[in-house]
Parts: sequence; C-alpha cells; structure tokens
Amino acid sequence: MRDKEEERVDGSRRTWLIATSVAGGIGGVAAVIPFASSLEPSEKAKAAGAPVEVDISDLKPGDMKTVAWRGKPVWIINRTDAMLADVTKADKEVADPDTKNPFSMPEPAYCQNEYRSRPDHKNILVLVAVCTHLGCTPTPRFTPGPQPNLPGDWPGGFLCPCHGSTYDLAGRVFKNKPAPQNLDVPPYMFTSATTIVIGKDEKGEA
Repeated sequence: MRDKEEERVDGSRRTWLIATSVAGGIGGVAAVIPFASSLEPSEKAKAAGAPVEVDISDLKPGDMKTVAWRGKPVWIINRTDAMLADVTKADKEVADPDTKNPFSMPEPAYCQNEYRSRPDHKNILVLVAVCTHLGCTPTPRFTPGPQPNLPGDWPGGFLCPCHGSTYDLAGRVFKNKPAPQNLDVPPYMFTSATTIVIGKDEKGEA
C-alpha cells in the first residue's frame, strides 16, 4: 500500500513539475517578445530616416522649398537660367568647384557636374541646409550685387549668419571662408516631372 501511495505522490509531483516548467517557459517567451520588439526602431525613428516625397509642382523659377529629412533641413531650389549662369561665373571663386572633398556623405554620381544636379533637371538643386563649419543653417541671398555682409561682386548664393561662410548657387563654398567644404547633396530622384523623393535613388535608400 505504501509503495502505491508513494508512486501516486511521485506521479503528482512529476506532473506539477512539468506543468510549472511549461508555464515558466511560456512566461519566459512572453517576456522575451516585448523585450525583442523594444529593440526595433520606433515608427517615429523610421519616419525620421525614411525617404521623403516632395511635390514641386508649385515651385516657381527662382523659388526655394524647405523639407525635413533625417532631422535636417533640405532645400529644393528651382534655379533660373540667370542663376545657372551665376554658378558658372563663380567657378574660379569657390574652394572646391568639383566637390572632390565631400562633407558628410558622398556626392551622388549623377550630381558630379558644375551645377551639382541631375543633367535632365539641371535647374533643380537639392542641398542639405547645414553649414559645413559648425552646423548652422545658411540663409538664401539669391540677389546678386552689393548688400550687407557680402562682397560687392556677390553673384548670388547663401550666407551662413553664424560665422560668415558663403556658398554659391550650387552650394559650393567660396574661398577663404570658415566652412571647409561644400554643402551636401543628398541622394534623390524624380518619380515624375513634379515629384522628387529625397533619400532614395536608383541604387535604393540612403
């Protein structure tokens, strides 16, 4: 009798141990799932680095639009023929006319030209609006000629209000300025005649 009773106790104990182990395993898995998901980037973080689609149908010649990409301001400028001519005039005055020394990202191959834009849309300039000196945001000074804080032969471009660095209408820094490099050109592509995607091109997302 005693042997049978001990067998019942041992069987009950074994059943309890198995049930406890299974419950503990399930609980452990349940605990791991939220933790693992917490390692994934948030929707906000994904959005901050995701490509940005921009409608430029309302961007008139000579106008500029600012959008945010990866937490930074990005300019889209519709340059006039006169503004493109001013880029050519500035070639000898800029420190790195061919952008051989990019700032924080490689110059896209399709923008490795005088205008730093896609040849089939050479009037459209896309720039990261962060000064390469200390990270301030330059201001557009498109009108050529004498004006405060600029040289008398100013061809038009951008002025950084923090320390006076100046850039031409292709985002190239002028010589003898605090900023050491040209403004960045991010990867971008046209998905239609009036739509640009910033942060993505034919090679994929940046």
